[in-house]
Amino acid sequence: MTKNKVNLALQVLPQSDTKHPYAIVDKAIEVIQNSGLPYTVCPFETVIEGTWDEVMKVVENVHEACYQNETSKMMTYIKIQTNKENDVTINDKMEKYS
Repeated sequence: MTKNKVNLALQVLPQSDTKHPYAIVDKAIEVIQNSGLPYTVCPFETVIEGTWDEVMKVVENVHEACYQNETSKMMTYIKIQTNKENDVTINDKMEKYS
């Protein structure tokens, strides 16, 4: 896999009998914040920028955090944008809206 930066959009939909899903999603976002990777939180998903290995490690850590915070089951939706020759950055797509 290329070492170029990719964008990964991550949406987790945790279910728990003891916690509101938003509380668990907050823990997932905390993992993303602590990853050190650039990210943008959106209403339905969070976009993360990094190498393939970096962003997939974040996905793994988010799953672990959700299950450690009383998730009993979860749906996860992932979208990945890659470019064989160049980095894919959040700023390239969003700068005209800033």
